[in-house]
This record gives sequence, C-alpha cells and structure tokens, in this order.
Amino acid sequence: MTGVYHWLRTRVFPPVPADIRDDVAVLRAQRIETLTPALFLLLAATTPTAIYAGVPTVHWIVRVGFPVVLAVIGVLGFLFLMHNRGRRMSPRRARRMISEASWLSGVTGAMCSAWTVINWLAAPPSAQSFYAMIMAMGSLATAYCLSSIRFATFVNLGIGLVPVSFLMLTSGVPAEFAAGASLVLASLFLLRMVVQQHGQLVDLLQLQRQMRELAHSDPLTCLPNRRAFDLRLDEEIAQARAGHGFAIALLDLDGFKPVNDRHGHAVGDQLLCAIAARLVRACGNHAMVARQGGDEFAILVPAGSPLLATSLADHILAALAAPYHIDGQSIRVGASIGVATWPASGTTSHKLFETADRALYAAKAVDRADTSSVESLAG
Repeated sequence: MTGVYHWLRTRVFPPVPADIRDDVAVLRAQRIETLTPALFLLLAATTPTAIYAGVPTVHWIVRVGFPVVLAVIGVLGFLFLMHNRGRRMSPRRARRMISEASWLSGVTGAMCSAWTVINWLAAPPSAQSFYAMIMAMGSLATAYCLSSIRFATFVNLGIGLVPVSFLMLTSGVPAEFAAGASLVLASLFLLRMVVQQHGQLVDLLQLQRQMRELAHSDPLTCLPNRRAFDLRLDEEIAQARAGHGFAIALLDLDGFKPVNDRHGHAVGDQLLCAIAARLVRACGNHAMVARQGGDEFAILVPAGSPLLATSLADHILAALAAPYHIDGQSIRVGASIGVATWPASGTTSHKLFETADRALYAAKAVDRADTSSVESLAG
C-alpha cells in the first residue's frame, strides 16, 4: 500500500526542484492573478440565475443564501485582485496568494456542490440534469483557472464533480448515466493535462535558469562573469547608504602570457581555475569574485563585509603568493590589484571602475619598476 501511495504521489505530485521553487510559485501566482478576476465576475454574475433556478421547496438559506454569499465573495475577490494588480510578485506574496486561492476555491466549491446536490434531490427528475450541467461548467472553469495549482485543481474537481457524477451515474436514466460517464472521463483528461502541464512548466523553468546561469557565469572558472558583476555592482550602489561604504578591486595577473607560451593553453586554463579557487577561498562569503575575461578578475566587497577592515590588496596578494602545482610543475605568477571605494572613489559604477583601473595600472608600473631594479642589481 505504501508503494502504491508513493508511486501516486511521485506521479501526480512530483516534488519541485529546490532551485526553481520560487520561480514556480511566482509563475503560478501570476497565472492566478491573470485568470481569476474573470472567474470572480462570473461567480457574481450567476447569482441571479442561480436564485431563479433554485427549487422553491429548498430552504431559503441554501436557495438564496448560498448564491448571495458566493456573489459577495466574487465581487470582493475581483476588487481585491484589481487593487493589487501591478504589485511586484515576490515569492512570499506568491505563496500566500496560492494558499489563499486554494482554500477559498475549496470553500466556494463546497458551497456550490451543496447547492447543486440539494436542488437535484428536491427537483423533479426532468429538471435534475440541468443542475448537474451548471455544476459541471462551473467546476471545469474553476479547474482551468487554477490549473497551475495541482492540489487546488484536484480538490475542486473532487468537491464539485464527484457528488454530481455519482448522482448521474446512479440515477437509472440512461442519458444521465452517459452524461455522468462523459463528465468523469473529461475530468480525468483534465487532471492528466494538469499533471503534464506541471512537468512542462518545471522543465521550462529549469531551462530558463540554466540559460541565466550560462549568461552570467564564466564557463572556464564557473565564476560570475562581467555581466553578473556589473548587475551586482549596480544593486550595491542602489542600496548604498552614507556611512556604509563598499569596495571593488580589479586584479590582473603578471606573467600569465609566458605560462601559456611555455606550458600551453591547457595548463594556462588550469592555472586560471586554481587562481579562481584561491580567490574564492580568500574572500569566502564576504565578497563576490568574478572573472572579467582573460587573466583579469574583479572582486566586490559589499557593505558590512569584514574584508573592508583589512588591506584588501595585501589580503588577496597573500592568498595568491604560493606557487601552483599543475601537471607536476611548480608555476608562479604575480598579480597587480587596484582598489576603489564608495563613495570616496566615486558614486557611479563608471567612476569606480575608472578609479580602480588607474590604481591597477599604477600598481603594475610599480611592479615593473621593482623588477627592473632587481635586474639592474643582478647585472
């Protein structure tokens, strides 16, 4: 029994991969926000006809009260969605909307189903099928609007169509039996489509995420690329406050080209990956390391990072100082670093890059002068 339950759960309600759960929630909520206003209006608009079609012998609470309550829910739901239209759909808001849509649709579905069953039982046999048709149309429309939420779709179809389908299949009237069987088959087909749609949605969002990662990451080192660094820098500038500065550092390797010339590009690529790993270890979770291209790297140290209290250039250079052991060879490369801080070095990304770039080339000039002095002394 446990095996059957597990099989049904994995087939009907397969888990959403953790890395796209927020994306799935937002997409579901956006679909609800788009489709349900019309459903709420439809719910309110059917109130007069539902009251008119009610069997006179049915208690007024069911015959009149239920439709009126549903009309109020429809109007309030429509106004609420219109009022909130255009707001940013955060994952938290999306999950709240999904939860509210699930329980609200369940409550309204139960009221509609109760109204249908009670009127069916009180109506003459010649009129019973009309109530089944009303319920079927409403349940299928609701299921379509909520199709992005599998649980809500299953619950609504179960509440709305199981009772009326049972009545039709057991009525003893061949035409109603055939209609009930067709309704069951249509419901199963719709459920199958909902499950299939969910699988396609997950595949699509995973593909989109992979494409975003490819667009924002360096394929060799797996570090963020320049585009990702620029976006993160813009965010940091937008969030920056007086008294809470941040810093960027531009790093350029010294002597990397001779490594490529002497050992080949394959070794050069391995060296770049090793340097990237050291930079990430040196910065930890306190800074963002990106590869700008070639042998150039960039580091963003956000506000509040403990690295801001250190000499950033010395900290990074110390991490890169030890030789690299690649393919049995010991390789040394140096590096030059230019640092710029917000707001002292500039308040825009262009100005920060410009300042850091000037500091980088000044550091390179000092390194070249030191090298020349050493060579002169040696000579």
